[in-house]
Amino acid sequence: MFMLFLAEIFVNIFVVNYIKYTEIDWVAYMQEVEGVINGTFDYTQLKGDTGPLVYPAGFVYIFLGLYYITDLGRNVRLAQYIFIVFYLINILLVFNIYRKVKKVPPYVYFFMCCASYRIHSIFVLRLFNDPVAMMLLFTAVNLFVYDKWYLGCVFYSVAVSVKMNILLFAPGLLVLLLFRHGLLRTVVHLALCGVIQVLLGVPFLLENPAGYLIRAFDLGRQFFFIWTVNWRFLPEEIFLSRYFHAALLLLHLSFLLFFCFGRWNRMFGSLTNLLSKSPERENISPNYLVGILFTSNFIGICFSRSLHYQFYVWYFHTLPYLLWCCHLPSVVRLLILGVIEMSWNTYPSTDFSSASLHICHALILTSLWFSSRVGNIKKIN
Repeated sequence: MFMLFLAEIFVNIFVVNYIKYTEIDWVAYMQEVEGVINGTFDYTQLKGDTGPLVYPAGFVYIFLGLYYITDLGRNVRLAQYIFIVFYLINILLVFNIYRKVKKVPPYVYFFMCCASYRIHSIFVLRLFNDPVAMMLLFTAVNLFVYDKWYLGCVFYSVAVSVKMNILLFAPGLLVLLLFRHGLLRTVVHLALCGVIQVLLGVPFLLENPAGYLIRAFDLGRQFFFIWTVNWRFLPEEIFLSRYFHAALLLLHLSFLLFFCFGRWNRMFGSLTNLLSKSPERENISPNYLVGILFTSNFIGICFSRSLHYQFYVWYFHTLPYLLWCCHLPSVVRLLILGVIEMSWNTYPSTDFSSASLHICHALILTSLWFSSRVGNIKKIN
């Protein structure tokens, strides 16, 4: 891990200096936060070249800081170096999680680092907000691993305030909170997450509360077919159909329930124990904790209405862990990683690349269901 981390420093510097930066959302981000600087706190009035501001308040504060640090957003090269720092922090956090779970063989870390062009591009050549949200999420996971649940919930909520995809981890986190703390203390942890969201959104909630909630937490937002990575093989009219979206949501919720009651709850014991107010104090092993969180997120990825290229970072660093939880030969695991990487690096996406991605997702999800390598629970004496 140490050697790969050193290599990543040079790889990222090389990428920034010798591979052309591509403008996609950075200018729009700067325009959106500039509206706040100019005194606009009505979320429905904040927009950039790519459309209206659709991210919660945490995004505004972080990119507001980047706006000032980078000479009002004009110094893109400095922004790229800042995102190099974000990348290095992110990989350190991921490395520490993998160090704690001790499940993935060391040679796989190479494929998680230097071998992924798309991930480096998302961080330092595109400057998306997705990597910032995932960096905060992995900070929260590290805190959960060290049994720092209140502070972990703070970072989790801040991550949600940067981009809503972090909510895909929420079902798994809820199960873990219920087991670790019981019903009443789980409510306290959830209330803490809610308070963080309210505090971050105060300036916008005071100006136009409905506008802020609708824009920042719009779960029904329509995606463009042209950018989809995972549903290219469908006709566009089906991709845009509300019935199709409803079917995906139903499948998403169904698989979460299947795993909760068919796999996760089996490790915890009865549902009564899971919901009891004062469960026997037990410490969740890092293996099991990470397994539930990563699986919860992966189920959401499998049934997403659309995956865009920057969304790869939502689950890329979790794939090695999930694959090494499965009863599969190592060569098959590496092949799946390779096909997934190919699918995300095919631009524009094709029928073959999107279908291949779904086949890989289905193989992983099925293998996770039949796997018993999720981890265990250690009781505290």
